[in-house]
Amino acid sequence: MSELVQSVVKGRVMVITINRPQARNAVNLETAQALARALDALDGNPDVAVGILTGAENTFSSGMDLKAFAKDGQRPYVGKRGFAGICEQPPRKPLIAAVEGYALAGGCEIALACDLIVAAEDATFGLPEVKRGIVPGSGGMVRLPARIPYHIAMEAVLTGDMLPAGRMAQHGLVNRLVPSGQALEAAQELARTIAANGPLAVQTAKQVVSQSRDWRQADMFDLQRPRIAHIFTSADAREGATAFAEKRAPVWQGK
Repeated sequence: MSELVQSVVKGRVMVITINRPQARNAVNLETAQALARALDALDGNPDVAVGILTGAENTFSSGMDLKAFAKDGQRPYVGKRGFAGICEQPPRKPLIAAVEGYALAGGCEIALACDLIVAAEDATFGLPEVKRGIVPGSGGMVRLPARIPYHIAMEAVLTGDMLPAGRMAQHGLVNRLVPSGQALEAAQELARTIAANGPLAVQTAKQVVSQSRDWRQADMFDLQRPRIAHIFTSADAREGATAFAEKRAPVWQGK
């Protein structure tokens, strides 16, 4: 694994760290490629149920490396995964953003590509692209209005101003708001809770929740039915029921 992105597995949780603290964890092409590989490893490891994405040295990410962009037009996009190797194609498994410090521009969009967000009380979110004559095209304009009220999303996008984590928590963007320096610890606690559940069920639930946002009400159960049918005939479903009856913890197989 590249030193620009570090991965550590703890139990059934993989912690992925963007490691460019000297650049406030800004993402260049090499970092994006390394993050894409880390997410492939997350999805490909049968012993891991949940991922956590964070940044080194108390900064989540300041977004795209503007120095590299200004120098040679470098854009850190990776195939179908898009910006930073994540924004257009997140992993199949649940991913939690553990945010300390700044989650700005592409860094905010990386957080929006995650399924849950744990943030320090003094963390800051923002989409300042318009201040540089560009737009937040990797999720800021399409994901943020789906997560928080329309007018607040418009304020963030059109002013480019930074918004504190506390305000984002009030609007429902942040799952856990914790004291400074404790975002990763709180994210690990949340990840362990998810990882204790049936892995096949968790991945399927993520798929349905994320895909169903644009389903018509008249079609939603017909679209959901084939996506969940395998769950009710799975070994994990039988194990879950058996473990409940026997008053013991389930032993999941992921199938």
